[in-house]
Amino acid sequence: MSGTALDITVDVRAATPPYEQIRSQIAAYVDAGLLAEGTRLPTMRALAADLGVATGTVARAYAELEAAGLVASRRRTGTVVTGGRPAVPAEERLQRTADDLAAQARASGVDGEVVLAIVRAALARAR
Repeated sequence: MSGTALDITVDVRAATPPYEQIRSQIAAYVDAGLLAEGTRLPTMRALAADLGVATGTVARAYAELEAAGLVASRRRTGTVVTGGRPAVPAEERLQRTADDLAAQARASGVDGEVVLAIVRAALARAR
């Protein structure tokens, strides 16, 4: 993405609409600090071409990001990250990660005890 090493993908077979996939990935990059305030996003046309989606799909994603205060569209500079979302507390980020892990485990049919063992091992390695 426009000079950054971010990877945006769209799965057209997914139940989640393409614009939401784009919006959520960019929002996640902003939340994680991987897209700093002032970072310019690709033009709608360029990102749409890269992803193989309609320009209107990217326009909707950008509009929702702008409504959330994460980006601003400006005539001369294009769409830039505003960093408008307040930092998410560490515990809340971890809760979201745990929720994602639980959903992935359930979708993969992995037993909860196995997931807990994996997390405990990861925590032990992190010490």
